[in-house]
Amino acid sequence: MKRLGCILCTLILLGVVLSGCWDRHELNDLAITVGVGFDKSGKEYLVTTQIVNPNEVASKKGSGYSTPITTFSAAGVSTLEAARKLTTVTPRKIFASHLRILVISEELAREGVSKVLDGISRDHEVRSDFYIIVAKGTTAAKVLQILTPIERIPANKMFKTLETSEKAWAPTVSIQLDRFITNLAKPTRDSVLTGIRINGDLEKGKSKSVLAETTPRTFLEYSGIALFKKDKLVDWLNDDESKGYNYIMGNVKSTMGHITCPKGGTISFEIIREKIKVKAHVVNGKPEININVLLEQNVSEVQCQIDLLDPNTVPELEQIAATKLKQIMTSTIKKAKQNKADIFGFGDAIEDVSPKTWLKVKSDWENEFSELKVNIDTDIHIRRLGTTNNSIIVRPKEE
Repeated sequence: MKRLGCILCTLILLGVVLSGCWDRHELNDLAITVGVGFDKSGKEYLVTTQIVNPNEVASKKGSGYSTPITTFSAAGVSTLEAARKLTTVTPRKIFASHLRILVISEELAREGVSKVLDGISRDHEVRSDFYIIVAKGTTAAKVLQILTPIERIPANKMFKTLETSEKAWAPTVSIQLDRFITNLAKPTRDSVLTGIRINGDLEKGKSKSVLAETTPRTFLEYSGIALFKKDKLVDWLNDDESKGYNYIMGNVKSTMGHITCPKGGTISFEIIREKIKVKAHVVNGKPEININVLLEQNVSEVQCQIDLLDPNTVPELEQIAATKLKQIMTSTIKKAKQNKADIFGFGDAIEDVSPKTWLKVKSDWENEFSELKVNIDTDIHIRRLGTTNNSIIVRPKEE
């Protein structure tokens, strides 16, 4: 009996160990997909995949016979059905575990994205750490066809550019699948996505010749933030409004800005730190939002006649910058109110402070939000003037 028990235990252990390989895939049988695009094709969905050509990226030189990536498209009633249809044109199984970017066309985004995101969120082979962006004024398929210099794989270029830009330039924001779906699931919370556009000639951008130019005539550029109401794109935030959104959300890590000097000309600043508090209050039975922003910045470039050593100059510049920041944030809130889309989570702030008040306004929140009073207080401090005190513009000339 003991011997029989040992044999059974051994067989069970072997079964557990060996079962881990039941769904393995050979690398030579897979088409590594790093970018996916969703478009409308009549009543169907068009799915485009950006597949890595392994022979071209395995070494620095590559074979020279093909581009670093190849795109394939197929249409279907659902996105997963279209993805399966791609097996009729690709010699390998589509493998999306390394997905970096998901591009949704503006046309599809305006119709609603819930249906097309359902399938990809259910797929167990797809991780959720990729970014979602909107093709501004073009299709997702066209965006995925553009070749990019420096980063040979365009999806990686889009992924890294968005991460770098978010850290150094305020008008962009990176949104992953989980975060976007979480916002869509909240009936009183709306979301945003960064837009991307094609600059230059599309046909030129699909050719390998674009990679041989020191100044590419076709390139991809992030531009503006798409404002969603529920799951539909309803409007675009321009660069200043996009900055305002990120200031309100506390997303600004570092960026550049400028103001007009008192006597004309401009002076630029590098924002080095942001602290923000968004708090709700109930005044006479009506909810209000108070936003307090503290910015610290350094002088980065002076292109005007100004004496930075004058003790009155820095406080004056701080006040001008604070006024401009308030205007930017106000314009962003105004755009959101016009579309009745709470992209800031003000409803959540009200619920945290006064659940009773929130229950009263929750059912008609989009109209309540459009009339919501928002008080903004901006406080800016200039910390450093740089290695040079005054600009060379105001330096006295030698006699």
